[in-house]
Parts: sequence; structure tokens; C-alpha cells
Amino acid sequence: MADGTYKPDLSGNKGEWSEIYVFLRLLEIGKLYAADENLNKMNDVFYNIIKILRQENIGKLEFRVNQSEDTITIINTTDESVLGTMPVTEFKAAADKLYSEITKSQNNTKGAFSLRDTEAFLDNLGISSLKAPSEDKADIRIKIHDINSGFESVQGFSIKSRLGGPSTLINAGKTTNFIFEVNGPINDEIMSNFNTCSKKFKDKFTVLHNNACDIEYVGMENSVFEGNLMLIDGDLPKICGYMLKSYYSSGLNKVIDSLNSITETNPLNYNLSNGHPFYSYKFKRMLSECALGMLPGKTWDGIADATGGYIIVREDGEVLCYHLFNHNEFENYLLQNTKFETASTSRHQFGTIYKENNKYYLKLNLQIRFIK
Repeated sequence: MADGTYKPDLSGNKGEWSEIYVFLRLLEIGKLYAADENLNKMNDVFYNIIKILRQENIGKLEFRVNQSEDTITIINTTDESVLGTMPVTEFKAAADKLYSEITKSQNNTKGAFSLRDTEAFLDNLGISSLKAPSEDKADIRIKIHDINSGFESVQGFSIKSRLGGPSTLINAGKTTNFIFEVNGPINDEIMSNFNTCSKKFKDKFTVLHNNACDIEYVGMENSVFEGNLMLIDGDLPKICGYMLKSYYSSGLNKVIDSLNSITETNPLNYNLSNGHPFYSYKFKRMLSECALGMLPGKTWDGIADATGGYIIVREDGEVLCYHLFNHNEFENYLLQNTKFETASTSRHQFGTIYKENNKYYLKLNLQIRFIK
């Protein structure tokens, strides 16, 4: 199917090669199975795959699944030319080979690497890139058939792989800095002791506590991210601020543990007597929206880019999804499998007390990573 012309080597990290693995494995299986909140396969919940679409240098390609024939037909919809038809067994062999290569010990690195056998197979399919375009939050676009409703539609999915190191859900940047005012008998000496204490934030906060000082959330450095959070819920900036305070001062890094803690202290004074899960409900909404398209530095209109949901590659190679139809399982998965993380304080300019108009302030940064 390829024209035999030279193409530069493809190179990518485990996450990028995992996107190709998902593409190959789903074409082999012909079904997209759902997962429960513990990432177990739900054998009775799946969506039939009609075709997978990719934008490549040669045009927009469709990989159509012929269920009755166990074949895949590749069509360039730019000119409606048929590039060829291949048996499903070839996609299975390519997926098996790629999984083996990704998980090899010599490739146990965060860096990029090349896989010549997989590249040759992709070249034969007309594929010249590993990732979807950077402006597209959806890593793969699939036309699926819902057997329950009979509905067919093209839906975008974000892909996360557990074959490599844990990936981030919310990336750190100056856009994710939260601003706090330092209250109490704060002075220049205490500020200096805090800033020079140690690299551990828990120790730094001990300096404040020993001097009867505390911090209070006052705002966010970036108005775009603040607006994005407020679009979801007006209290979210404050909730994130209180959770960051808890994380940096105590080292409590698991999101679910932090939510349990903030629910007990109830800093926003919600009426919890009727059992409403105010904090967890609002925060997991944020996690979900970040997973499906919301970016801290880009004005968000509330519309998910990954309209289908999330696809996860398990350690054993199983490819499962959290479709928006099973949104509760998806949100609970995010809640149970994410943690706060401290990014570079110098790069993102946070973590030291500074003085402005005779008041003392501290910036803390939000970064959230999957636990595994």
C-alpha cells in the first residue's frame, strides 16, 4: 500500500507508542470494551467499532472494520481511493509485537525510541505520525455503534497508558499557581526562615505554625484557569486552594485522602448534615473536564474535546474505555487514581514567601498525576 518512498524514522516515548498500540489492537478486536471504576473489564458493556479515522500526510484515512470477513479496508477519503484490504490477523500480530517492544526492559526509559518493525507496518498503512495533532485533545477518533440504542457516531477519545511512567492529568505551569496571603505575626525574619528552611514544604510550613502564622487563599495567578474552574463551579478555586494548602503543609498527596480531609474540616462551611458530597462532587467534575479537554491556559467553553471519553491501556495490554455513557465509573476512577505532585519551584515561580504593599504572600502550584 505504501509507495516505497523513504520516510524518516518514527520516534516516540511509551505513551506515544501506546497510542499506536490502541489503534492496532482495537482494529484487531473490533470492539471497545468498558471498564468499571476499578479498571476491570465489563464484558457485557462494549461498543462495536465501525472504523477508525486518522489524519495523515497523504490525506484523511479510514480503517473500516469488516466484521464478517475479519479484514480491515484502508480508504483515503481525500480522493476516495482504496489503499488496500488486510486480514485482522496482521493487525493482531503487529499489536502483539508492539506491546512486547514497549514493555521490554531496555526500553524502560522516559525518552523516545524507534521500533523499526512497527514503523514498517505503519508505513504500509500510509501512517507517518504517532500522535494526533497537538491541538486535538482526542488521541483517536472512532466511529462506534452502540448496540443498546443503535446509535452510530464518530467520537474522540483521550488515551492514557499504564505501560510507561504515570502520566499527568493537570500539567504544572505558572497558569496553575494559587496565591495565598500569609496571616499572623509574619515579618521579614519569618519570611527568610521559611524561604531558606529546606526543600521540604512540610518543614517550611512548620516554620509558619511555630510562629502562629497561617495562609489564606486569595486568588489565582492566571485569570483564564480561574475562569475555567468557576465555569464548572464557583467554589472550585477555593476548594483547590484549600486542598493545595493541605497537600503542601502535610504531604497528604492522594486526591481521595485530601478530599476526605477537607470534608472533615469543611472550610467552606457547607451544610453536610444531609450527606451531600459537596467537595468530592465538585473536584471530580474538575478532574473529568481536565481529562476530556479543559486546559489551564486556554479559555474553555464547557465543551469536551474528547467526546467519547477515555481509553486506558492496562499493564497487561488490555484496552478499555470509560465512555461518557458510564461517566460515574470514570469520575470515580479519576478520584481513586490521582495524586498531587510538586513541580519545579524555580521554573514555575512558586514556593517562596514574597512581600507586596507591606503584605506577605505565597504561591502554591497545582499539578496532578496518575498514581500508576
